[in-house]
Amino acid sequence: MASLRVVAATVVVVVTVAVASSGVAARPLVGEGGGGGGSGGAWGDMAPLQASRAFNIAHRGSNGELPEETAAAYARAIDEGADFIEADIEATKDGHLVCFHDTTLDATTDVADRPEFAARRRTLEVQWANVTGFFITDFTLAELKTLRTKQRWDFREKSHDGISPIITFEEFIDIALNAKRVVGIYPEMKNPAFMNKHVQWPDGKKYEDKFIATLKKYGYGGRYMSPAWRARPLFVQSFAPTSLVHAAGLTDSPLVFLVDDVTVRTEDTNQSYDEITSGEYLDYMAKYVVGIGPWKDTVVPPTKDNRLATPTDLVAMAHARGLQVHPYTYRNENQFLHFNFRQDPYAEYDYWINDVGVDGLFTDFPASLRRFQEWTAAKKKD
Repeated sequence: MASLRVVAATVVVVVTVAVASSGVAARPLVGEGGGGGGSGGAWGDMAPLQASRAFNIAHRGSNGELPEETAAAYARAIDEGADFIEADIEATKDGHLVCFHDTTLDATTDVADRPEFAARRRTLEVQWANVTGFFITDFTLAELKTLRTKQRWDFREKSHDGISPIITFEEFIDIALNAKRVVGIYPEMKNPAFMNKHVQWPDGKKYEDKFIATLKKYGYGGRYMSPAWRARPLFVQSFAPTSLVHAAGLTDSPLVFLVDDVTVRTEDTNQSYDEITSGEYLDYMAKYVVGIGPWKDTVVPPTKDNRLATPTDLVAMAHARGLQVHPYTYRNENQFLHFNFRQDPYAEYDYWINDVGVDGLFTDFPASLRRFQEWTAAKKKD
């Protein structure tokens, strides 16, 4: 299969992750995190999802400011104008679905400080590598609820560490449905092969079945841009192609195939992402998904001196097949900005939206993306 070819120009659709939160004094920017339609409320009098510019997707909520995947981070993201809030969905020992990114609890909770759980630490294989830590699948939901979250990065705000609990998938959905405007959700079927190996449900269902059933319970369904979809906007994402194919048989909601570094191998089919971004494989996946969500350095690889190289043709290949492209992740700190952008996150947004041609971005800072889009929209009117 052909590998990615570099081209002079490329078009990318980027999806950003929106965040909703509760329990913090959020800035009143766009829409506050409570008092909306609710899980059974009417949506006709609410501000609709904007569809005239690139989607602002809050990656694990506004996690540049608050601990990731918490109610506070999601509410903050909604207040800051995110179009979608994004979450990674994993399973507990007793089969509940929760919002959490890593298979282990170590990096973003206080589990290591809890002596009652010390014996839970062990080593398991995760995505073809041995990982040691406190695995989320070894904890019941009640046990997880006793833990408190913390910021992943030491250079980010730490004053909210130790406050927010882990939230369930249903609590995440409720945050979006109770916003004062229509806010989309962008949940990921995270590590599905690992979840199905280590968690068993009494009814014999698979992780993917439970995931889709939860969305249906709250009224999510409908093809992309259909009236039903616009009332409850949703993208379902996964790095696992077999999980997406399975989900396509359960729902007509739009699915997005995530793409990692080309050297990484899929957890379910053990293929490199270089192989599965070939034209032949994209033809196959286009039967089931509406878009791809590549790591941004897979689309435009950096040089060894942290500058941008020539873009690959991945975006052009996807768009030729009618697929959207939603790259991840856009972070404002200098540690993550290529030198081309001169320590200016607006320069990075401008490059991806206006030069590369993205339709959305996964961002840790939805407020800055919103301000950039409003600033550029105002300039176009002048």
